[in-house]
Formats: sequence, C-alpha cells, structure tokens
Amino acid sequence: MAGPLEGLRVIELGVWVAGPAAGGILADWGADVIKIEPPAGDPARTFGRMLGIPPRDRQHESPPFEMDNRGKRSVVLDLTTDDGRAHALDLLTDADVFITNIRAGALRRIGLDFESLTAANPRLVYGLITGYGNDGPDADRPAYDVAAFWARAGLAHLLTRPGDTPPFQRGGMGDHSVGMTLAGAVCAALVARTRTGAGQLVSTSLYRQGAYTVSFDLTTFLISGQPIAIGQRETMGNPCMNNYTAGDGRRFWLVGLQGDRHWPALCAAVGRPEWLVDERFATARARAVNAAGLVAELDAVFAAKPLDEWAEAFGAQPELFWSPINSMEDVVADEQFHAGGGVVYVPAQDGSSVPMVATPADFSATPCDVRGCAPALGEHTEGLLADKRTDHAR
Repeated sequence: MAGPLEGLRVIELGVWVAGPAAGGILADWGADVIKIEPPAGDPARTFGRMLGIPPRDRQHESPPFEMDNRGKRSVVLDLTTDDGRAHALDLLTDADVFITNIRAGALRRIGLDFESLTAANPRLVYGLITGYGNDGPDADRPAYDVAAFWARAGLAHLLTRPGDTPPFQRGGMGDHSVGMTLAGAVCAALVARTRTGAGQLVSTSLYRQGAYTVSFDLTTFLISGQPIAIGQRETMGNPCMNNYTAGDGRRFWLVGLQGDRHWPALCAAVGRPEWLVDERFATARARAVNAAGLVAELDAVFAAKPLDEWAEAFGAQPELFWSPINSMEDVVADEQFHAGGGVVYVPAQDGSSVPMVATPADFSATPCDVRGCAPALGEHTEGLLADKRTDHAR
C-alpha cells in the first residue's frame, strides 16, 4: 500500500501552501518527501493561531498545515549559512525531485537554482512554482494566490455580480490547484527521464493556473473578442441552469444545461406539464426571452416544499440533474463524500487517527496509505544528517 511513487526521494523547500501542497500530493502517492524548514519553521505552521483554532494538542495545532505536510520528514537548515547550504546540497545530490515555491532570485542567491543543482545531479527533476512565471517584467514579483490566481487572472471579476464587491477567495484555492498541476508535471518529467536519463525544469505559476481555471471564458474572448456575460440568477438566460431556494430555506442548483433534454424532466418534477406547450417557455429561445418571469414562477413553486421533498421529486426524473448547495457540515455528513474516498484517516503518534481530506486521485494497482501526520519542526534533522555522514564515510 506504499503508492505508485514508492522509492522516490523528494526534497521540498516550500512555504505556506503551494509548494508544500505539491510535495504533500507526492508524499500521499508514496514518495519519501524531506521538507527543509528554516529555524523558525514553515510559516504555515502558524495557520492555526491565525485562524483562531484552539489546538487539541501541540502536534495538531494547525489543520491546514497538517493537510499539506502529512507523511513528510522535517529537517531544519539555516540556508543563510554556509553549513546549512552545504547540508541542503548534500541532500539533493541523490534526490529524484526538488520542489520549491521560493522566488527564483532567492534560490539563485543560495545556490539552489536549477542550473546549479542539475550540474551536480543531472537526473534531478526540478519543480518550481512561481507567482507570475519565469519570464516577463513580473517574473520575480512576490505573490500569494489571492493576488496572482484570484485577482489578476480574472476569477474574482468573473464571480462578482455587476455592482457588487468581489467575493473573498477561500484559503489555498489557487495554491492547491497549482500544487496538483506541479505534481502532475513532475510525474510527467519522471516518465521522460526513463527515456532520456536526464531530469529537467518543470514549472507553473499561480497566474497561469488562474487563467487555465477560467479558460472557458478566456479562450472564448481570445478567439471571438466576445466576453461571456456574468450571470444574475433573477434573469438567467437558461433558467434550468440556476440556483433556487426550497421552502425550508435550503438552496440547490439545477443543472439543466441541455434545454431539449432537461426541460421536460423539470416540468414533470415541478408538476407543470402545461409549460411544455406554453408559448412563453416551450423553446429555449422563449425561455431566454421570458427568463425573469420563469425564474419568478420557479421561485414560487420551489418555496412550497422543503428540499427533502424536492429531492424525491428530482430523483424520480433520470434526466433532471441537480445538486444541493452544501455547507461544510453538509459535506461532512454526506454519505457519498465518504463512500467516494473524500476522507483519509491519518495515523498519529499516539495510535489515534486524524481525519483529513484525501488527495483526489486513486490507484487501483498501487494504492496509497498515508504514512503519518505532519512532522514536528526539525523532527528528522539529526537522523537525516547522520545518515548522510554515514554515506560519506563508506
């Protein structure tokens, strides 16, 4: 149950979320991930205090840090010193992968840039996450995902109703997306290495990840010059693709993307078969022209019953696609979330297990078991450096 990356050695120099997320995915998939931390530790260790979460104990005081750093080993090195840099280079001499989201200029100053490392270890796959890319006027500009992924790449704008202020991004959304992208790119480079024998630089950026996330909109604009309108639920051109409120206040989303296919099922579910021949609603074009009226009528219909009753009515129509709009409590209580592998129970040192969100991929022939919770700061420093000294003495 060691996972598809068993035997792979990864050195991670990552802070906050994006770099550690990439390393965390590789650790979940079986790689031996050694996390280099400064003497004060990865600042993400303070997330718990920043969020006002009371610690259950010292080990689990920062749930977001636990999520991205489970199963790793921690070594503390002061990379501002010659000794710290020497130990880091020693760890990297026989590593398979280096993962980092430190800015390129800082990496060059401490001798951990791609050219320096691959000169000593040509088989190294060097995985780099930046804010804005490797080239261009902002190549070395600092960024968090709220800036590069959410704001600058257009997500915040596209999710803002006209006249409203932009919504706030949830923590780590862009970081986790870009971490998954880098993990996939690293694995592709490892496949290439089996043919060429050489490693390479693989990189991605928060800005580019954001642009890819909204590529439906951006590609449409690039090709046609036509922006896609930001929808407002009261006047959605396709009222079958909209969110509504049931009589008990619970909200849900109808996903009737194909009008000819989904409209009859919706009419049957809400008990309005006459709408199929009503000239206001009988065609997709008519429904778009009369969208405000149809949305208002559907609002009134749905307000008559609680969501559980609507769920039964919807379930009786195989061609009606819908979903509840879940809270975090709803997700945790959702049988399908658990049955679909959404939670992994991570073994802790005291013999208990800690529930966390699982990495969103499964492997039928090489299944994964998460090895353990996130390491304490510098927990493995002495052992790892002693192993290296032993290697040199042979």
